[in-house]
Amino acid sequence: MSRLSMKHLRYFDALARFGHFGHAAESCAITQPALSVQIKELEQLIGTPLVERGARQIRLTSFGEEFAKRAGDILRSVDELEDMARASQTPLIGRLRIGVIPTVAPYLLADVIKELFRQYPGLDLRPREAVTQKLIEDLVGGRMDAAIVALPISEPSLHEETLFEEEFVLVRPLKDADLPVPNSAMLREMRLLLLEEGHCFRDQAISFCKMSSTMPRDLMEGSSLSTLVQMVGAGIGVTLIPEMAVPIETSSAAVTVFRLAAPRPSRTIGMVWRKTNPLSDQLAQIAEVVRQAGTRKI
Repeated sequence: MSRLSMKHLRYFDALARFGHFGHAAESCAITQPALSVQIKELEQLIGTPLVERGARQIRLTSFGEEFAKRAGDILRSVDELEDMARASQTPLIGRLRIGVIPTVAPYLLADVIKELFRQYPGLDLRPREAVTQKLIEDLVGGRMDAAIVALPISEPSLHEETLFEEEFVLVRPLKDADLPVPNSAMLREMRLLLLEEGHCFRDQAISFCKMSSTMPRDLMEGSSLSTLVQMVGAGIGVTLIPEMAVPIETSSAAVTVFRLAAPRPSRTIGMVWRKTNPLSDQLAQIAEVVRQAGTRKI
């Protein structure tokens, strides 16, 4: 009979995180039946069920929940051992899992990847776009090495490296080009288009406009900045977008862009990673590449 292996732990960790055999199998790059076989083999090895299998979803048993915590700790420790070995090598080589929020990725990621490949040809870069909450969860859980996000994060276990600041600009329909630029109080009375919940940029825009927790009836949401700008071009309302998004998002829409009056809304972009990561010095070098790329965009 096989012994308990790292493969068993990684597959079970994925199943515990996703709560779904299909999604877990996809994340592990194997078929769903293959994952199911591995989980059953793991249960046989330890002699007790880890998963309650339902028609549409799975639940961990009480022992499975505790096993998932211990398995996660072991996997993080193994990853840190690998990182320690990589940290002793110059230049940085091997896998680098880096996350980027959706309001940065389309405008910055390509330049960052190009420069990283130039400076670190042995780097196996694995970028992923996701909202801040998901990136931080994966970062703390050891499933990601670093993330480019809007600061502050205020997670005690993470180091925050400030990279650059950028302003928000107002996007209005082209027909409104000659109208006075509204202030935050005036924006509260307009049909403001925002990203859907889960995006930190939405929260930043709401904060600037000093909106209450009860959203106005005429506020509308979109899934991306591109969608919001196209909606503005169609005359549906106005929106705020970060400065780096302007060249890409406004080039094909009938909109006009204005800088708001001081104090202008802005955000701080930074890179975060675990304080215990043995690659901290190398990640600081990666952060400098991101800083330079971002500075050129604004």
